[in-house]
Order: sequence, then C-alpha cells, then structure tokens
Amino acid sequence: MLAKIEHGPLMDRVYRHQRHFYDATRKYYLLGRDPMIAGLHPPGNGSILEIGCGTGRNLVLAGEAYPKTSLYGIDISHEMLATATQKIAAAGLDERTHLAYADAADFDPQALFGRREFDRIFISYAVSMIPQWQEVIREAVTHLTPGGALHIVDFGDLKDLPGFTRTALYKWLEWYHVTPRNNLFDVADTIAAQGGCSSEARRLYRGFAWISVVRRKK
Repeated sequence: MLAKIEHGPLMDRVYRHQRHFYDATRKYYLLGRDPMIAGLHPPGNGSILEIGCGTGRNLVLAGEAYPKTSLYGIDISHEMLATATQKIAAAGLDERTHLAYADAADFDPQALFGRREFDRIFISYAVSMIPQWQEVIREAVTHLTPGGALHIVDFGDLKDLPGFTRTALYKWLEWYHVTPRNNLFDVADTIAAQGGCSSEARRLYRGFAWISVVRRKK
C-alpha cells in the first residue's frame, strides 16, 4: 500500500519542518474549522473520522467537544502523523484515538481500523490539496453510517474580498500547493444526489471559507 502513495513524499517535504509551528500560524487563516467541529453533533457514543488529520489539532478539539466518541484519523504524511500522535497523547486522548497512514483517495477503513462506517467524517482544508478531491468526497460518503454526515471546510471562492486581496491570496496559496475548489458546493450537491443523500452549504467570512455537509439518510 505504501508504494501506491505518490502524494505523500511531497506532503512530507512541505511539512517536515512546518509541522512544528503549523498550528500557531494556520489559526490566522484556516478559518471555519471551529464552527465546523461545533456543528458535527455526533451520537453520544459515536465515531468520528478525520480525513487528512494533519497535526491532530482538530481531532483533539473534537475529542474534547464530544467526550464519549471514538476518534479516527488518516493522513498521507508520516511527518504530520508523528506530530498528531504526540499532540493527541498530550491531550490524554490516545486511548480512544486511532491514527493510520493512508491515501484519502484509496483507503480501507475496515483494514485500518476494523470498521467500515463512521457517524461523522470531516475534511478540514485538505480537499484544496488533494488532486483527486472529488473521488475522496465520493468515497467518504460510502463510509457514513445511516444518518451519518460528511463535513468539509476549506477555502471558498473569495469573491466578496477586494480584488487585490483575492489575487494575492491565490498566489500565496499556490506556493503551498493549495488550490481552492470553487465548485465544491456543486460537486457536493451532485455526489449527494447520486448517493441519495442531502447536502448543505454555508459561506463564511465573505466567501473566504466554505462549509459543505453531505448527510446520508437514515
């Protein structure tokens, strides 16, 4: 399985050093993460999977917000997983948290975690970095329990920001291999309809951040 992951070495190079100060800097512009976590509302003893768990920052917050849930995370970067493991242990959540190295576009949760479905799955600022992001969303929906929901937060279309700011931000994101998915809501609507699910869209901060929710019927 490791040989199939080609995007991983790139992410390791990008985050080998950044992972040590990633959370301290990203809090100023990875907006919408906390509202997304606050909106998860999993069942009391439910399960939460983060695709692209990075440093583990979001899993820690989810674990604190929903203290009876089981937590799961996958990432394609060994470097990020190393930091996530440390952060989760420091928060005292390691006994109910399970991490694994995997490609979001092609992973088997049954093989990784011994379960196929999750009550909540979320993806935080990762679809803008995953080349096969549409396949990732489509695959994630198949791993929802009945009544489960996929929550995605990422950069929006930025259309309500000043033109100069929008142009500068796009260029800056390009340096970090980030591509905002301006058709995220349309893709989510299509995938939801194809899977008999419902979809919701929420725009934050003048289009800087978008939250998309695909909810499977009970």
